[in-house]
Amino acid sequence: MSGNELKGLRRKKGWTQVYAAKRLGVSQPYLALLEAGKRRLDEKLTRKVVRVFKASLSALPTQSCVRKVDDDRLARELAALGYPGFAYMKGGWKRNPMEVLFTALAKKNLEARQVEALPWVLLTYLQMNTSELVSHARSENLSNKLGFVTGLARQVAERADGLTSARVLKLQQLEKELSESRLAKEETLCQENSLTTREKDWLRDNRSEEARYWNLLTRWRSEHLAYDTA
Repeated sequence: MSGNELKGLRRKKGWTQVYAAKRLGVSQPYLALLEAGKRRLDEKLTRKVVRVFKASLSALPTQSCVRKVDDDRLARELAALGYPGFAYMKGGWKRNPMEVLFTALAKKNLEARQVEALPWVLLTYLQMNTSELVSHARSENLSNKLGFVTGLARQVAERADGLTSARVLKLQQLEKELSESRLAKEETLCQENSLTTREKDWLRDNRSEEARYWNLLTRWRSEHLAYDTA
């Protein structure tokens, strides 16, 4: 989070530097230095800023875009982002949604309920930096998977908002940028070890046009998604 972003959050609340500094547990002169970019917000203070100002979790620092986590922990992290499918789960550590998204996409095998959550993450946290998304996707060879998930999110947004909404246009732009680094290698959508040869052959013949474009063997279609983010 930059100093300008911090200043913007404070002004949006209508708070003075004195009042905001008190809420954050720092001095007013120190807050002024932060807003001027002369001091860096560390992770602890950034988390407090997000909590105090009720800012988007996209403002949280990213530790590592691809981490090794088990299914239970990933589900709790999705719950902490607010995903309704895991609303019953407690105790998840709040992380930057970009970090959760890429950690999930990089897993060789992923539960169907967690795959279903990924378009929701994109739709809910559209303020994620598009350039960073594309850059991380390219560096981790995840352009195809993210491109396909982005397409699912766009189709959900089209049903909810119409074809020319701001959400749809932003997701279309993300798809376009990801398509420039589309991989020729055929993959599955996080089902690397769970599909049989026969199942792969069937998917190759019966997958959606979007899955074919992104060279993915997957049955997922937007109509399978049980949520609406209108």
